Amino acid sequence: MFLSIEVIKFILMEFSIVKPMLLFSLVSLLSILSISVCLVLTCLNSISFAQEILDQQLEEKNPTIKDPNLKIVTVVEGLKKPTSMTFLGQNDFLVLEKNTGMVKRIVNGNILVPPVLDVSVANEKERGMLGVAVQSKDINNGDLKINMLEPKVHNTNTTYVYLYYTESSGEDGNDDCPLINYCEEGTEPKGNRLYRYLLDEGKLVDPELLLELPSSPGSDHLGGSLIIGPDGNIYLSSGDGHSCSYGSCDNGTKNTVLNSKSANEQNGNEPNGRGGIIRITQDGLPVYEDSKNGILGEDDSLDKYYAYGIRNSFGIDFDPLTGNLWDTENGPSFGDEINLVEPGFNSGWSKIQGIWPINNITLLLPQGIVPPYRGYFENERNHLNQSKDSDQKKLVDFDGKGKYSDPEFIWNNTMGVTAMKFFNSDKLGKPYENDMFVGDYSLGRLYHFDLNEDRTGLALNGSLADKIAESSVRDDLEQIIFADGFDAITDIEVGPDGYLYIVSHKGGKVFKIIPSM
Repeated sequence: MFLSIEVIKFILMEFSIVKPMLLFSLVSLLSILSISVCLVLTCLNSISFAQEILDQQLEEKNPTIKDPNLKIVTVVEGLKKPTSMTFLGQNDFLVLEKNTGMVKRIVNGNILVPPVLDVSVANEKERGMLGVAVQSKDINNGDLKINMLEPKVHNTNTTYVYLYYTESSGEDGNDDCPLINYCEEGTEPKGNRLYRYLLDEGKLVDPELLLELPSSPGSDHLGGSLIIGPDGNIYLSSGDGHSCSYGSCDNGTKNTVLNSKSANEQNGNEPNGRGGIIRITQDGLPVYEDSKNGILGEDDSLDKYYAYGIRNSFGIDFDPLTGNLWDTENGPSFGDEINLVEPGFNSGWSKIQGIWPINNITLLLPQGIVPPYRGYFENERNHLNQSKDSDQKKLVDFDGKGKYSDPEFIWNNTMGVTAMKFFNSDKLGKPYENDMFVGDYSLGRLYHFDLNEDRTGLALNGSLADKIAESSVRDDLEQIIFADGFDAITDIEVGPDGYLYIVSHKGGKVFKIIPSM
């Protein structure tokens, strides 16, 4: 039977959506079959066409960067759904794998075997091995300081690693959750837990439980960004625990975990650690502002909140020049945010997202379920319908201790913003020093932001001067897109070498941005 070039092209185009290696295998098979049944010229043309598709696929998989003076290199690959990373030293870092519960050590680009830790994690939806931070005196290269704090409690010759993960009640993936807010009896996790481990002879040992947050019901919106602040305390982002999927909010939120004061429900349940940024000491204790109370109050759990009213956050970082905390926040079908986070900050969820009031249940739902499928508005006039003083007065303020403020930047269309990092280095050039970098999950983009003169906002102009990206179209975001093609960014770090490192969740890789010359 004669295989025409048109038939071969059709098959190859259909297979171009799969992994390049599968395409390469198909090309080889078709080449062998076709040689025996078709003309030599047709075969050569078909193979050439297939190679063009393969080359295009490989090119699309490689991240690209706008600045011609910089380039992206792969540091390590072969990881399984990595979530976070942290440095131990020069060319020496830890990477977490979401579903395996493993903490892997990478030295000079090589994955060491066995891993430094392997624990059982529940991994349904957004559960898993999520956040990591390291406490040590400093990790430096010349004048570059990654962690300048002097530990106030622990021996400076000791390295502690802090891990936030969903601890399984059995083996990895033991949690059986047919619905996002329900797991089969007997499979519920032990909890979303923050542990402190000692790094000893290449292993993480002597775990000490510092904090436990609820893990049921709800297998999504768990946050997980973990950082040690310039004050020496631990900061952890926690999500609200519920995305309103599967019709679970059709009758309102009263019978869900969203019925909480931390989600701005005036008559809701008392906060239990969900939906905010939690601050504790390196020994797991509340940080008291006046030797008696936390920022929002003295009750258990409430005394640990640094901020609240947060739907879900995968990125927090401190400005190295001002010490101010910033975060990213995921919206439902609209309103991803960048926020300046003052002590007691109220981000507004579940009554306000972006700058817009949430006045019906539809606006609580995740993207793609019901209109609006993506974005709060469809044209530039509609976005002027922002929240008013009357909307803000409905928010929970914990006797005036909590304070709402609008975001410093909003994506109308959700991008799934994730990691945030201030680039406290000059190794990529002065134009980027101490600037903010933000990643997204949906498109694998890396965004770059300059800050204004007093560093309380972002320096934006043109179509973004109103602090709103009206669409996800590249032309509308060109001034802030720094690089793209990373295949779901979940972490951004600055290495001891002064370069920028990016974790690709779907790609299973860690990249580094360096000068091209």
